[in-house]
Amino acid sequence: MGIQQGQFVEVRGRPWLVEVVDDTQPDLTTLKLSCIADDAQGEQIEVLWDAEIGTRIIQDDTWAQVGRGAPDSPEVLAAYLRAIRWKSASAADRNLLQAPFRAGIRLDAYQLLPLRKALRLPRVNLLIADDVGLGKTVEAGLVARELLLRRRIDLIVISAPPAMIVQWKDELESKFGLTFDIIDRERLGELRRQRGFSVNPWTTGSRFIIAHSLLTDEVYVAGLRDILGDFRSRALFILDESHHAAPSGGARYAISSQLTRAVNDLAHRFEHRLFLTATPHNGHSNSFSALLEMLDPQRFTRGVEVRPRDLEPVMVRRLKSDLRRLGEAFPERKVERISIAALPKDAPWKPCRETSGTAVRRRLNVCAEHSRPRI
Repeated sequence: MGIQQGQFVEVRGRPWLVEVVDDTQPDLTTLKLSCIADDAQGEQIEVLWDAEIGTRIIQDDTWAQVGRGAPDSPEVLAAYLRAIRWKSASAADRNLLQAPFRAGIRLDAYQLLPLRKALRLPRVNLLIADDVGLGKTVEAGLVARELLLRRRIDLIVISAPPAMIVQWKDELESKFGLTFDIIDRERLGELRRQRGFSVNPWTTGSRFIIAHSLLTDEVYVAGLRDILGDFRSRALFILDESHHAAPSGGARYAISSQLTRAVNDLAHRFEHRLFLTATPHNGHSNSFSALLEMLDPQRFTRGVEVRPRDLEPVMVRRLKSDLRRLGEAFPERKVERISIAALPKDAPWKPCRETSGTAVRRRLNVCAEHSRPRI
């Protein structure tokens, strides 16, 4: 069966609509195609069908499957109706959650608090500041998954330190079934080879991960600003280790770093924002208020003292010691001093009676000097 006008075909890795078929020449069928892909709708090309590699006709035989097979049993139909009813009810009720039951995780009760708080906010502007090891990635995954199930978001951008990029991608895929594209140099080069130099990588999907260091590079961020515009509804921005984006100075108007300016420029373009950090406060109130202003500029202003009553609705902060008192089984870390005696005279680090900061720095410098690799 030959190709006919109006059919859909796959050529060069993309779907096309056949507009004109020219088969006047034997064995040289010429097609005039119009692209139907999201990032190049309406683009037209002419190809020699027999000369192209990896082509196929896209068969849409969904209607042919209707009515095939025996009807479902009453039990299966009842289970389907119950699932539809439960899904509809939970999408409207903030107290009924779906994400914990659709994730491959061992869920602890305390990890539901960020999800519960997020659903009670008109916009999810939430700072998860739990202690190290309490599962902030899992809590962020639960929030993102629940918002997707409730159709409240359709775009997710995660920014994390470079060393955590692959871990974020693997955990979200294995535990929540969410696949993310890592936007980096290799991905950008691959897309340019496939779709042209002017391709916008942020239009090729809906879930992305990017490193902190690339947020300050216009090569990667310009396309993101284009799709966000001044404000994009149903978009979620997750910032891991968000304390890196806070200005480190303690003055009333400390100079912002490049990452601070980049996050401040991007964050307000998203409808929903989720910041993760185990150390939200560096001891300077101005730095903390600047971080909160990026999270929720309606509640907080840089340089203005943060009141606890304003912080409580948008922040979750638990330490392991707090959860141990509630019965959670977290091991308690105990630091014990071990005295080392009878060291040889040429040992790189020797006990010293000095207790000043200078003595400590001297010891650290000696250890660092002896730990350097020799070439």
